[in-house]
Amino acid sequence: MNLLLDTHIWIWWLLDAPSLSRAAKAAIEDEANEIFISAASCWEIATKHRIGKLPSVSAITANFEAAMAEDGFTGLPISIRHGQVAGALPGSHRDPFDRMLIAQAMLENLVLVSNERLFDGYAVTRLW
Repeated sequence: MNLLLDTHIWIWWLLDAPSLSRAAKAAIEDEANEIFISAASCWEIATKHRIGKLPSVSAITANFEAAMAEDGFTGLPISIRHGQVAGALPGSHRDPFDRMLIAQAMLENLVLVSNERLFDGYAVTRLW
């Protein structure tokens, strides 16, 4: 299975937070699954860290690629098509990072690992 981690899920994974569900943790640990981290998540983390909302992630903001490589995760760049679909998604959800993750999951046929139920209103499969 190919999984795309929502930003907070990646943070919880890195911090070994108890908030991570058993199903999500098992899927991430399963070596048969390929785990993707969106460039949008790196952008979101860097932005929130810069404004003081995520002080606990200083170590990964210095080198996102190393943090991904350490766990064997694959970076997912943002394409023009991703941007087009994210911008055109219906609904009132305004978070640009979430909209990008939804678009990437749709276009790349990825299972979105997230506890955000609002993703269920879009054409994505969500694992939690």
